[in-house]
Amino acid sequence: MDNHDEHASPSTLQPMVIIFGIILAIGVVASLIFGKPVVDDAVPAVAAVAENIKPVAVVEVAAPVTEHVAKSGAEVVKGGCAMCHAAGLMNAPKIGDKGQWAPRIALGYETLVSHAVNGIRSMPAKGGNPDLSEEEIAAAVAEMANQAGATFDSAKFVKAKAS
Repeated sequence: MDNHDEHASPSTLQPMVIIFGIILAIGVVASLIFGKPVVDDAVPAVAAVAENIKPVAVVEVAAPVTEHVAKSGAEVVKGGCAMCHAAGLMNAPKIGDKGQWAPRIALGYETLVSHAVNGIRSMPAKGGNPDLSEEEIAAAVAEMANQAGATFDSAKFVKAKAS
């Protein structure tokens, strides 16, 4: 007398599977049409990561200098000495000022070159340029002192040092 079937009837299950299939198919089609490919999103993200982790600075090592080309006295004065001696900074005698250079010229050329090479008072050794040779410093001293009335010859000084 009991006609009750414990299992679901095929008439109820079949429409539910069909509806679920249709919804799934619509979702797949919609994602293909309106969705963005995952690969396109990854490219900007990879570029952004690369930008964020790149080094802040780059160290470039210069090629070693193989040969030192000697500079003239005028080049040395223009390239370094004039920074202080043109304006008389830190009590440096001004280029061409005979009154300031006269007591220094009286000390002698060798003494002035020694002061320039080794430094004196607030003037650093070699005017702060360790790449300059003693001959270049001597030429610069002669250049500045001669503009204030001296008659120094750096070529004779270099020859005297060599012998």
